[in-house]
Amino acid sequence: MLNEKTVGQIVKEAARNFPETEAYVYPEHGIRKTYKEFDEETDELAKAFIGMGIQKGEHVAIWSDNKREWLLSQFATGKMGAVLVTVNTNYQEKELEYLLQQSDATTLILCESYKGTSYLDVIRAVCPEIEVSEKGKIHSEKLPHFKRVIVMSENEYSGIYTWSDLLAHADGVSDEILEQSFNALHNDDVINIQYTSGTTGFPKGVMLTHKNVVNNGQLVGDYIHLTENDRLCIPVPFFHCFGCVMGTIASVTHGTTMVIIEQFNAEKVLQMVQDEKCTALHGVPTMFIAELNHPEFNQFDLKSLRTGIMAGSICPIEVMKKVMEDMGLSEITIAYGQTEASPVITQTKTDDAIEKRVSTVGKAHPGVEVKIIDPVTGEDTPRGVPGELCTRGYLVMKGYYKNEEATKSAIDAEGWLHTGDIAVMDEEGYLDITGRIKDMVIRGGENIYPKEVEEFLYQHPSIQDVQVVGVPDPKYGEELMAWVILKTGDSLTAEELKAYCKGKISHHKIPKFIEFIDAYPMTASGKIQKFLLREMSKEKVLV
Repeated sequence: MLNEKTVGQIVKEAARNFPETEAYVYPEHGIRKTYKEFDEETDELAKAFIGMGIQKGEHVAIWSDNKREWLLSQFATGKMGAVLVTVNTNYQEKELEYLLQQSDATTLILCESYKGTSYLDVIRAVCPEIEVSEKGKIHSEKLPHFKRVIVMSENEYSGIYTWSDLLAHADGVSDEILEQSFNALHNDDVINIQYTSGTTGFPKGVMLTHKNVVNNGQLVGDYIHLTENDRLCIPVPFFHCFGCVMGTIASVTHGTTMVIIEQFNAEKVLQMVQDEKCTALHGVPTMFIAELNHPEFNQFDLKSLRTGIMAGSICPIEVMKKVMEDMGLSEITIAYGQTEASPVITQTKTDDAIEKRVSTVGKAHPGVEVKIIDPVTGEDTPRGVPGELCTRGYLVMKGYYKNEEATKSAIDAEGWLHTGDIAVMDEEGYLDITGRIKDMVIRGGENIYPKEVEEFLYQHPSIQDVQVVGVPDPKYGEELMAWVILKTGDSLTAEELKAYCKGKISHHKIPKFIEFIDAYPMTASGKIQKFLLREMSKEKVLV
């Protein structure tokens, strides 16, 4: 059964059912709020947005790490109907300008700075008119819809509202006005636009509805058995579905406490799990790898941990095993999906056979259809034969904002979303994701899936992380190149690694080129940018 509630309604429900349960905790700032308080805070902020003149359906961009104001804005817009446009924390001037233009955002909420970048300087470079504008009355030729900027701070800046300025607008808005706005929302309304990370071409604005995100959050929480007695540590960024659907919405639909980290730091995660007695932890594989390899890992008491989700990119089997054994996450699950599917399509269950839990991404969620097709012919492939994964159901986005052509190429006439991912389905319906269609390497006519080679290389005791990509080759068309991160203090040569492979994997799967690296190029959401690794590989090989 689908959950028909809106984002605002799930907050009200949690406040009714679990008024004294902690809704969220910011240990770094000593902030703790119950669900009753969370409901009141988001009501107040929803009124402030209305009082400021923000209408239902208006686009409000938010640019910050996981600050409390981000969390409150997500659920306050969910109560009054503005569409929250999430901005990647790594964006710089040109990317921000593109997003504000393309999304028709009227408002930007931002923190002052992030990792050395002054967001205030960036927005002033994009929109210099701010400096000479009255607050809320920005007129920009470049950004015709843009009116107002709100900073998550009490510092005064020309043309920019402080957080208190924003909250003061709530005073003129009655409970009745908020109730009218709240009741006018429908679960099929778009409530969130997320820009895909833009690993290829310009980012596209994925339009997600209340129905998309509430049901997806509900289901991922169901799969890990979240209740009001759980405490979920959220170190993944809010601007991405992992943070704001699988993290916040999954928690609110189950009355679970959110223990929030503003910016990922392996030591902070371990400390907070210990101090706050977290029972659940989310993360992308690189985050779990960083936690497991922290030099003081053994000093932390992680006994409270039970479950969580590893997702965001392909999860190495060896890492999953270590997370289960060394971190005590015996009930951790793997989820697979993409932003266009709001985001989770498949997930393992806590009681799946151990082999399925570490080596597959599980089965499709209830109410979700999946099929594997031949990317060339479009015909369904037999079980066990790789092809493109397609999905259909409540989870499919409304479309890309102002981009009908891209929407039509992603969602076919029968409503199937084409993921662009290569998958294999076994006889029981479990799926294995073997890579992106464009990641597949064709060497001398042989199809090689980099994930298979990576899984093998992960077993080497000195390897902390490894990524395999294809590089052009005059003889075979393509060859394999491995980019290896070694464990601290370990040493390994390319020759030694090739020798380790001989006799264990097919000759054509042994990487011809091996490079050692300290860190991979990453998106802000923790995904490895394989397209950049491919560019780096080409440069190395062609030198």
